[in-house]
Amino acid sequence: MNLYEQHPYWLMKDGIVAQYPSLDKDLSIDVAIMGAGISAALTAWHLRDVGLSVAVFDRRHVGMGSTAASTAFLQYEIDTPLTELINYVGEINAVKSYQLCRKAIYDIEHLCKTLKPAFDFHLVPSLQYASFNTHTDKLKQEYELRKKHGFEIDWLEKTDIKKIFGFEAPGAVFSKDGGEVDAYLLTHALLNDFCKKGNQVFNNTPVKHIENTRQGVTLHMNDYLKVKAKKLVIAAGYESLKYVPKKIADIHSTYALVSEPLPNKYFWHHNSLIWETATPYMYFRVVSENCILIGGRDDPYHHPHIKPSLIAKKTKLLQQAFMKKMTHIPLKTDFSWAGAFATTKDGLPYIGTIPERPNTYFALGFGGNGITFSVIAAKILQDLILGKKDENAKLFEFNR
Repeated sequence: MNLYEQHPYWLMKDGIVAQYPSLDKDLSIDVAIMGAGISAALTAWHLRDVGLSVAVFDRRHVGMGSTAASTAFLQYEIDTPLTELINYVGEINAVKSYQLCRKAIYDIEHLCKTLKPAFDFHLVPSLQYASFNTHTDKLKQEYELRKKHGFEIDWLEKTDIKKIFGFEAPGAVFSKDGGEVDAYLLTHALLNDFCKKGNQVFNNTPVKHIENTRQGVTLHMNDYLKVKAKKLVIAAGYESLKYVPKKIADIHSTYALVSEPLPNKYFWHHNSLIWETATPYMYFRVVSENCILIGGRDDPYHHPHIKPSLIAKKTKLLQQAFMKKMTHIPLKTDFSWAGAFATTKDGLPYIGTIPERPNTYFALGFGGNGITFSVIAAKILQDLILGKKDENAKLFEFNR
């Protein structure tokens, strides 16, 4: 799959952080992980200290799939509102899913402090505003349900939003729980720490064929090389879908831009993550170097390539929409790109196994919560691979 087009900000800013070799001999290991993006890196990192031999394989380079195009919008609010999610999975499971996503933000904070040197991570609040007057009642119901279940949130009226954030909206939910991180750099930091424990990462090593048996898995690579593993984790993002025999997600193209640097006076309350209730929604946040990241304007997936003229059109629409909202900010686009984006029927990820592929586990953190879902997946898969029960696994299983 073509996972992004043009110039993702993180890749341009950070460049080639580290290089890894391709596979040059057969291997026999406990766990093989397909993919080397943020999902795979989190899974690998959680397995690094449990006494297993683990190796990571990617057909590209580390972090250069969807991770390079991620906007790393760390919120616990799932794309499916809590008021709607309860219709899919019940109130207990819906609330638990939201709680796990909130916890994942703080787990990332702790993980970043654990890395040596400590990795740059920021907790920031988030604001979801009603896009139209007709959305206000539904957003207020969402606020009341989350408040009932103990989420630390406030309801802001139109006058509050204008006073605190400087733009017009009929109502909004303000939450203290949110975060921001450079997912591309974090992927490299995790895998660097992973390799310090004697584990291995391989670039330019595509898997041609997967042979599943009850005893384990054999990965057939280029040049007739083979990797034999007791367990396999497929964490290859949207490209993982070809290994699942039924349709579980719809893929879209999404668009993003990062502005030129701006003076501090143009930024808003606590640099909050800001997003709206419309579908597809526009969202924006502050990133490093005093820049603003804006994303949205999703449409059906473009295969194999998106025309530069379409990206330019979408970029202009995003810029116009932002400047209509934040009329006082003289934003100019510096980087713009398009990436793949998947949605599931209920907005939740798919984590775990399927009968068709024995000894194989999936970490498919689709949707706007990809990174927080990946943290959840890494912890669940650590338990499952070690033969332990995980009380959260049933929330995200394939047959839910």
